[in-house]
Amino acid sequence: MIFHFNLAKTIQASAILLKAEPTKRMSRLRLLKLLYISDRESLTQRARPITGDQPVAMNNGPVLTNTYNLIKGEDYLSTQWEKYIDTQGRDVVLISDPGVGDLSRYEIAKLHDVTQKFQHSNDWEVADFTHTFDEWIKNEPPKGSSKTIPVEDILAATGTLQLKENIAADSAAEASAARLFEST
Repeated sequence: MIFHFNLAKTIQASAILLKAEPTKRMSRLRLLKLLYISDRESLTQRARPITGDQPVAMNNGPVLTNTYNLIKGEDYLSTQWEKYIDTQGRDVVLISDPGVGDLSRYEIAKLHDVTQKFQHSNDWEVADFTHTFDEWIKNEPPKGSSKTIPVEDILAATGTLQLKENIAADSAAEASAARLFEST
């Protein structure tokens, strides 16, 4: 099962999380964890993540691969990201509001909900919380490396493995529609 990474939704979701901070700034660690938790909850509640990004297990917990590369400026789409979000050392800062036009009401509410849940937790408490996820434990990488977290592992860890067939069918339909639009 593969989801397609959605840059616009990732930028907008990140902006929602950053706007919840008075300074519109947070550590990249915190942003990556809050996005992962939001994607994970959306996947298990709505059978699709918000960002469509590929999660990997790293030493400090699960990370969304493309988003992490955007933050580091190592993705070919980084110039789009940098129009809205600037990386300053270990922090990310919202510099321009991308709006929320690509996000559903559910996704916006989910991001606000996750922000509220962790508003009184420091960055390392949020990271430590993600270390309790069975999908991270199962895929914990050797120190200094990463390991892909299969969607099936997230579904199994959250007791929603029955969604696998629906997700696969939706993913196939989405890929078919994309090919149709590319050919026109």
